[in-house]
Amino acid sequence: MSTPESTGHPRFTEALRELGIADIEVRRFPDATRTAVEAAAAVGCELSRIVKSLVFEADGVPVLVLLDGASRVDVELVRRELCAAKVGRADADLVRKTTGYAIGGVPPFGHRTKTRVLADRGLLAHEEVWAAAGTPHTVFAMDPRTLVGHSGATVADLREQTA
Repeated sequence: MSTPESTGHPRFTEALRELGIADIEVRRFPDATRTAVEAAAAVGCELSRIVKSLVFEADGVPVLVLLDGASRVDVELVRRELCAAKVGRADADLVRKTTGYAIGGVPPFGHRTKTRVLADRGLLAHEEVWAAAGTPHTVFAMDPRTLVGHSGATVADLREQTA
């Protein structure tokens, strides 16, 4: 079960203040919400309403990809969107160095460094989505268009298409 709390990671809480966001509830769970499946189970929502914040390297430069929890990133679509020669998943050290957060707790905004952000168009199909609030135990809900705006994301088709 969830226990509502008003704070996530301190950097994330500061980002909320800087963005003028005062009306979201950060929920803390006793069990980890590190994966989309864990988060959906804790929140009690469809897997597709969870936002995965995934860091990739495009020609050596970090980029954050926001994707619904039920989908997988099509790396070739990301590569084309960025006009990059090579795109691959970032390792845990680069994720922490770039965002300031550990894998499993990376929020869509409030990062240590200014990073390019791409958001899959599929996120916009929902009225509300849930994303990490800076720790593997905290999440928050937001309208996906607002989330995309606060993250400074470019919306594109980035998920693998199922046959």
